[in-house]
Amino acid sequence: MNPTTQLNQRLHSLDFFRGLVMFLLVAEFSHLFGALMNTDNHYITAAADFLFHHAQWEGLHFWDLIQPFFMFIVGVSIPYSYGNRLKKGDSEKQIRNHAFRRAFLLLLFGCGLYCIGPEKIIFQFDNVLAQLSFTYLVAFLLVKKTPVMQVSIALLCILVSDLLYRFFPVVGFDQAFVAGQNFGAWFNILISGYEYGGHWAAFNAVPTAAHTIWGLMAGQLLMRNSSHSDKLKRLLIAAIICLILGYVSSVFTPVIKRISTTSFIFLSGGWTVFALAVCYWIIDIKSYLKKTLVFTVVGVNPLFIYLFASVGGGDLFQKIVKPFTNTLIGGFSPWLASFMLGLIVLFSLWFVCYWLYQKRIFIKI
Repeated sequence: MNPTTQLNQRLHSLDFFRGLVMFLLVAEFSHLFGALMNTDNHYITAAADFLFHHAQWEGLHFWDLIQPFFMFIVGVSIPYSYGNRLKKGDSEKQIRNHAFRRAFLLLLFGCGLYCIGPEKIIFQFDNVLAQLSFTYLVAFLLVKKTPVMQVSIALLCILVSDLLYRFFPVVGFDQAFVAGQNFGAWFNILISGYEYGGHWAAFNAVPTAAHTIWGLMAGQLLMRNSSHSDKLKRLLIAAIICLILGYVSSVFTPVIKRISTTSFIFLSGGWTVFALAVCYWIIDIKSYLKKTLVFTVVGVNPLFIYLFASVGGGDLFQKIVKPFTNTLIGGFSPWLASFMLGLIVLFSLWFVCYWLYQKRIFIKI
């Protein structure tokens, strides 16, 4: 499909979806979720654990969907960005060079955030930016390919990963779905010299490329000159297919995000496509949610706020605000002081985005 098919309208649902995901990521750096985990109410603690923490190994929590959301959203943006650059007169070579440069910068930022240890340089490539550098480039290279080719490459990425885990022959790393004893652990040691904390696998970039490729396909679908109802129907069908494949495959393949098993890729992919369909229906079709400024201001500067919060922006605001919340509230309720501290830090990080939005400053790579 030609990515210039439809460029007449901005996809507001994508702005909302991206902004919501980034808002949640920023909230994590505010330590607000930690405060919710420290209540005496078992139900609140259990809900916060499900919503804002990864599953320990097997299982699927809401927070396990955040990275698939992020990678999928990047994929949806690719055909819009590609088409806009063509419209501005950029050549294919210029667009391709920009994509390679962007992938390199994502890898560089990922290394800068997570590979510079307190005492030495470490090489760890399980973070979202480092993995996105690979999945983004794979999806970009498929932008002019047919849907059949795109689906085939996505399934191939999943299949290759699945087979490597199941049939990897190295003794000590031949237990496909056992933490620290599988192909993912061996690959971590191969490229970094050690197994990663939490058993996150650097090789996840390969199977999760499917999320970004599916995002690319969704973006191309939404750019077509067809009716809203037809686009929504196709999104929902795709979501249902992925969910069925995910739940069926979970019978013989455990759902494990930390090594991105086949069942996890399909389940998270299905819920991600479904989330986009819901946003598209609410915002672009029904216009039920017209004022999405709260999330939009975060979504238009996603890389900046992620990097700013990651390198200490949240901690900086904590140091400024904490003496006041402890003094004014901590005396009669330490938990409330911690909760209010998280809220104020979250608002402060949001306000940085709002200030940039008001100044029409959009930091991109």
